[in-house]
Amino acid sequence: MAYSDKVLDHYDNPRNVGAMDSGDDTVGTGMVGAPACGDVMRLQIKVNEAGVIEDAKFKTYGCGSAIASSSLVTEWVKGKTLDEALAIKNTDIAEELALPPVKIHCSILAEDAIKAAVADYRTKTTIADAGATTAETQQ
Repeated sequence: MAYSDKVLDHYDNPRNVGAMDSGDDTVGTGMVGAPACGDVMRLQIKVNEAGVIEDAKFKTYGCGSAIASSSLVTEWVKGKTLDEALAIKNTDIAEELALPPVKIHCSILAEDAIKAAVADYRTKTTIADAGATTAETQQ
């Protein structure tokens, strides 16, 4: 199986590898895995006050296609609102990277990681907002 030049580029030169403080309320963390192949992907997004993703980091343990999919989505989500990021579909990722059918699950993982990171961020902000409201009503 031959990888496309884009997969090789993202694999050889992955963008945005690293981690953020998951305790930070402005950081959403999505951790997903594929039992079939053992790939594990962690995607983190940092969201500013305007609701725009200003940074993204990933750590992925898996094949070249999984690493390339993670690297690509960190580039794609930066500068997007949460809803715009959620509009990124695995088919877009697979098409951009020219993934072969046997590697489509890697693009599905990347889409799922975006959804999980956004959900985590939204849960944190809902809890933080609820805490602020409770504190205000107690005064």
